[in-house]
Amino acid sequence: MGRLKHISILIPEGDCSITHIEATHQIFSSLNDLLSRLGRHELFEVQLVGLQKEPKVKKGLYRVYPDILIQDLKHTDLVIIPAIQESIDKGLELNAKLGEWILKQYKSGAEVASFCIGSFLLASTGLLNGRKCTTHWSAASQFKALFPEIDLLPDKIITDEGGIYTSGGALSFQNLIIYLVEKYAGRDTAILAAKTFMIDIDRNSQSPFMIFSGQKEHDDQQIGKVQEFIESNLQEKLSVDQLADMVAISRRNFERRFKKATSNSILEYIQRVRIEAAKKSLESSGMNVNEVMFTVGYTDIKAFRNTFKKITGLSPIEYRNKYNRRSMELN
Repeated sequence: MGRLKHISILIPEGDCSITHIEATHQIFSSLNDLLSRLGRHELFEVQLVGLQKEPKVKKGLYRVYPDILIQDLKHTDLVIIPAIQESIDKGLELNAKLGEWILKQYKSGAEVASFCIGSFLLASTGLLNGRKCTTHWSAASQFKALFPEIDLLPDKIITDEGGIYTSGGALSFQNLIIYLVEKYAGRDTAILAAKTFMIDIDRNSQSPFMIFSGQKEHDDQQIGKVQEFIESNLQEKLSVDQLADMVAISRRNFERRFKKATSNSILEYIQRVRIEAAKKSLESSGMNVNEVMFTVGYTDIKAFRNTFKKITGLSPIEYRNKYNRRSMELN
């Protein structure tokens, strides 16, 4: 029997995800028990690791007692970073020492995995610079603004970059756990874990869950006016020149300002707004796909389907069947 793989689940300071901490501990620990019952060797040593002995989390509602403090743990094989739910600035300030420890462990050979917006702490170490990563789709704009040197892929559930792993929003951390189990213990063990905990082993995109609300946290009033016009005129055939003329800005300057303010090109923004409206109609109305297509300004069914699938990862019919209550009842 080889050495057990040591897994360190961090207990950050301040508000953080109890779910990420408890569920990760449960899955890896329970997997050891399952393997033992099958006559196989245990694989993991799991410890909770913190900065102090009794950190309060969830605004003081809970205490989580680490098994060991960072200064006493000299080596680990995998560091798990749960979502830190403080404001980003405060969360990074409170956990600066954890960031330093994560960097030290990686340089000593450990791998590192972040869940959801735990990616902000991981990014603050510099380990993601020039690498791909993901985070909760709703935090994508803030992440890009803080860490422009990182290649953020907000549609992805999992990224794997040289022993550095990230997962998408909320409960998608379970998919990263199964991915790590497969890497460390093989496909059969990963399937066993997925079946035991009823986790969809092959889910690989956040796209069906993303809600586009437009980037409006900017101070460019003219661009904001254009955004409102686009959202109120979905059925109109809109051109870049028309929109630029509306606010009396040259086309080149308009395109530059729009991209800076919204992180989308003008045509991308129009597409995203239209597809978001189509999603809402498919979720709640009895309209068929063609009817929905016309209400959001498309006239070419092939173009609509291709754009819808590019943005959501599903065809319009698949999306309706997944999220429309009436369709679910019929199925």
